[in-house]
Amino acid sequence: MTVLKTSMRNFFAHKGRMALSAVAVLLSVAFVCGTLVFTDTMNTTFDKLFAATSSDVTVSPKVAKSDSTPQNGKPDSIPASVLDRAKKADGVKYAEGAVSSMNVTVVNSANKNMGSSTGAPTIAGNWTRNDLRSMEITSGRAPRGPTETMVDADTADKHHLKLGDELRTIAVTGDFKARIVGIATFKVTNPGAAVVYFDTATAQRELLGATGRFTHINLSAATGVTDDRLKQNVIASIGTGAYKVQTQKEYADENRSGVGSFMDVIKYAMLGFAGIAFLVGIFLIINTFSMLVAQRTREIGLMRAIGSSRKQVNRSVLVEATLLGFFGSILGVGAGVGLAVGLMKLMSAAGMDLSTRDLTVKATTPVIGLVLGVVVTVLAAYLPARRAGKVSPMAALRDAGTPADGKAGLVRGIIGLVLTGAGTFALFTAANADKASDGSLVLGAGVVLTLIGFVIIGPLLAGGVVRVISAVLLRFFGPVGRMAERNALRNPRRTGATGAALMIGLALVACLSVVGSSMVASATDELDKSVGTDFIIQGNQRIVPQAAKAIETTPGLEHVTHYRDIEAKIVTPDGSSDSDGVTAADPTYAQDLHRKTTAGELTAAYGKDSMSVGSKFATKHHVKLGDTLTVAFKGGSTAKLRVAAITDDDVAIDQGARYLSTETMRKYLPADRIPPDQIMFASAKNGQEKQAYAALKKSMEQYPQYQVRDQSDYKQELKDQIGQLLNMVYGLLALAIVVAVLGVINTLALSVVERTREIGLMRAIGMSRRQLRRMIRLESVVIALFGALLGLGLGMGWGATAQKLLALEGLKVLEIPWPTIIGVFIGSAFVGLFAALIPAFRAGRMNVLNAIATD
Repeated sequence: MTVLKTSMRNFFAHKGRMALSAVAVLLSVAFVCGTLVFTDTMNTTFDKLFAATSSDVTVSPKVAKSDSTPQNGKPDSIPASVLDRAKKADGVKYAEGAVSSMNVTVVNSANKNMGSSTGAPTIAGNWTRNDLRSMEITSGRAPRGPTETMVDADTADKHHLKLGDELRTIAVTGDFKARIVGIATFKVTNPGAAVVYFDTATAQRELLGATGRFTHINLSAATGVTDDRLKQNVIASIGTGAYKVQTQKEYADENRSGVGSFMDVIKYAMLGFAGIAFLVGIFLIINTFSMLVAQRTREIGLMRAIGSSRKQVNRSVLVEATLLGFFGSILGVGAGVGLAVGLMKLMSAAGMDLSTRDLTVKATTPVIGLVLGVVVTVLAAYLPARRAGKVSPMAALRDAGTPADGKAGLVRGIIGLVLTGAGTFALFTAANADKASDGSLVLGAGVVLTLIGFVIIGPLLAGGVVRVISAVLLRFFGPVGRMAERNALRNPRRTGATGAALMIGLALVACLSVVGSSMVASATDELDKSVGTDFIIQGNQRIVPQAAKAIETTPGLEHVTHYRDIEAKIVTPDGSSDSDGVTAADPTYAQDLHRKTTAGELTAAYGKDSMSVGSKFATKHHVKLGDTLTVAFKGGSTAKLRVAAITDDDVAIDQGARYLSTETMRKYLPADRIPPDQIMFASAKNGQEKQAYAALKKSMEQYPQYQVRDQSDYKQELKDQIGQLLNMVYGLLALAIVVAVLGVINTLALSVVERTREIGLMRAIGMSRRQLRRMIRLESVVIALFGALLGLGLGMGWGATAQKLLALEGLKVLEIPWPTIIGVFIGSAFVGLFAALIPAFRAGRMNVLNAIATD
């Protein structure tokens, strides 16, 4: 009980000094809890949606998947006769055929895409009784003929659609127009999908290209009949053959599995950044307690002198840490819920509608946040607590502070050097790996070991690095600069720990900057060397035949190349099989993409019953030029194709592609199973590049889901995409950097308290308040630049090693983004200045006499 009272007294006596550490715990816990609440809410939203849109029992084609579309662009379907048989099953209240397709684009009269901008699908289908479970018509009526359609209210609001507006639906079977006669509102949250409805006959004809067929059948169970019982009855009525029969739960689970995988990626990625923030926070907490223990050396010595045992002193510090972790975590849990709501609002603003009505805070979420925050805080405080327990009673007779704490021990230095050496060797090994998959594991080990090694030897490096920085920067500030340097060198362990917190975040920033810049430079270099075509046409939907025809008839083009990925199973002469498929293209593709071969000529692969394979495939399966491969086309027949060329896989574009001609594909695939183009290429007639580009853009105005790019457009988009990804990652890493800044503020604030008498004496002998504030700001800048220098150097090493592995996948150019690196380094100086504002202000306001009189 005495230990608890002492801990409580000390905690609240130093609550101001604990505040910034508590903020670090708060931010880290908030990020963890916010991530969990956000992903749980997303899952709840989709669960409710899938449950509401699923009928009691659903019958669909056996090969169909809820989240995919067949390669020919038409949804898999079943004949209407199945509906007739299903109706006769015992326990059926009603049964209806449904049509649904996600391979469509809907545009308004101005050819503006009405689909979601967040990647959510556009869904077209027929209006059924089952839709009344999830939607209600709030304006107009359901469609009744080929020229009528109904849209969901979210899409109507977003794109300012109203009754009477005309929409054009673009499907692989053709384009058709219809006027809006109704608007339906979701009863549950719609995460962002755009939905359009037609009458059944129109949906069958325009989306499936055939009447008398449905993509699935919805069955409702009669009163007293369970879904499982109805499923068995339906199976008995229609047979199991080519059909998949699912209960509402099974159908919803299938839909949920695809979304769940995506949500897991988001959750674990965000938790990874939260872990980085926690790691940075650990240094802040260690520093805080180390300095508090040093400042209370005399107090602890007195406690030991009057009978307190080492364990009691140790427990006293750990209880303080528990209180810090508890209060910080409690606030963090609340802030996490607020963060989740903020993320939902942000996603809604971006077009993915999420309702706070579905906000899900599981009982485990606050428990996880609380336990994680307390455990991490207590573990971080353990070393300072042990140090406190070792304070002897004689310390009560000395001045506060323990000079020995400022020197890195020999054992610590040896361990740090060993770990750094091992990590450096791992990075060297990864850079010289033969396979990217093998090297990535070694790279991970090297990153972890070098990071831990640098953290441990930080105090050893502090002396030399701080002196170099000071020689360059602080000499211009005269005696004030020299005093700032000595203050930074006074306690290398503290300087090392404070700089390490900033080092972690900036090391990751530097690493990702190097990797991102190298990817852009490599891809640009490969485009310059390999791509011979003038224009590239692609989008988020396979290129429908009518759009392909518009491209082919564009004036000023020398040639147009069709490019399709075909599902197929390949059996090699050694009996092994591969299901990665083949690529069917026109012979002109050999001009559009210059691929080196290790054997044969690529043009020969476009001959009759011929194909090419990649060098890695050939090596793995012992395939030689002239060998015959058995290719079973999905939905078609089986072919015997001769290997006429082996392409070099030391590239990033089309690595591993197995080419054959469009004519060969047509020979073995029925016309209705041939997929639309995944991408198309076009080259202009000599001297007509600008005119052809403008004409091609005009030809594709009717199809806004596709983009026409020349090579410079393509390079810029690649750069923009990687830049957007990096900016998002930098935004998440900003949390760790914010925590690191708090660490610098806390270190300086506690350092000012520790040097109260010293500051009073300096003021007494003539140092002005302005000079004092400048000294503390310069000290902060030096510490920040020390952390930045270590972090940027370490990160560039990681990035260069990662690029070596990417080179095995064809990304061969290493590019160091010096403007970014220099900008971050200079920015670190401003971080130091910002972090010193409050401590410097407080130091300048100290009363000189009171400061001198301080123990």
